[in-house]
Amino acid sequence: MIVTRGARITGAVLCALLAVIVAGWLVRDLQAVDDPGQLWKYWAGYYEMYEMRPAVLPTTSADDVMLLVAYVVAAVAALRSSVAGTVLVATGVVTLAMRLPGLWNIGESRMDAAYSDDLRTRALVCAFVALAAGIALIITAGAGRRTPRDFSEATPGRPGQGAGVTAFLLLGAAGAVLIAWEIRQAVRFPEFYPDWYLGGNRAIQALTDPPPGWSSALVALLCLYAGTSALCRAVHARPFGMIAAGALLSAGVLGVARAVHYEFLDHFGDLPTEEQLTVLTWFFEVVTGAVVLIVLARRGTADAPAQPHQGYGQGYGYPRPGVFGPPPPSQPPPGW
Repeated sequence: MIVTRGARITGAVLCALLAVIVAGWLVRDLQAVDDPGQLWKYWAGYYEMYEMRPAVLPTTSADDVMLLVAYVVAAVAALRSSVAGTVLVATGVVTLAMRLPGLWNIGESRMDAAYSDDLRTRALVCAFVALAAGIALIITAGAGRRTPRDFSEATPGRPGQGAGVTAFLLLGAAGAVLIAWEIRQAVRFPEFYPDWYLGGNRAIQALTDPPPGWSSALVALLCLYAGTSALCRAVHARPFGMIAAGALLSAGVLGVARAVHYEFLDHFGDLPTEEQLTVLTWFFEVVTGAVVLIVLARRGTADAPAQPHQGYGQGYGYPRPGVFGPPPPSQPPPGW
């Protein structure tokens, strides 16, 4: 199945709208801080930034930068890619998952001391608009589906066999690692739950973003889902896998930057075992995110077009089997 031109244009417009919303909040934060470097340090979870408690708190996190890139890429893919339909679905699903917690967190009394009423009102309106756009993306992809008119129209490409296996191994391992960290944190810091996942006074989160545990669990699920889909060579494995890889790469880069800043690498042998594993996880996220992005960004393999068979009329193609379809957070684990 492919999507109509009208659905492509509508999807691209919705992705552009989502990109504008995220860009607006990023510009607000850049203008609010004295030095743009402070915003980067806050996103990366530098301890001194949390201790300083700047007068103007950022409303965004590194997840918003990743989402901005994803929305821009999705807008272009909606107009030009053969997998436009699955790109729109993946973008809509991730948008819904990322913005849903804002409905009950933005209006919480704990946000009063950090952000003005006007800012929280704007954030809540943007959350509703983003959720509506996410739903509209999914509906647009479904309503705009059609069968190719002839053999000349490009059909959605599936990951190649090698790319599928590579994505499965790396994303599956990444998802398992993230879940293991979540279990470890739940055992070690039970007092931080359920705030870690649903939001509360014991979890640090930006105004427009989900709680850190929610974001981490979402990335873990994306990794497992996209990895399994890639092994089956499903069409939707590419957009879902690239979003998961982008999230891993973003979190990993921030973690490595923190490790360099605090000279963890220079004293790696002196670190406790758990902190060594944390540093290794950051590097694993960087490698996994980069490799998966490369293998899934390559043009996929389309299903074989229908071919006429002598004596049998029109033949049929051979579809591949498939199913439909900030990591440890960018801030340090609680109490770390």
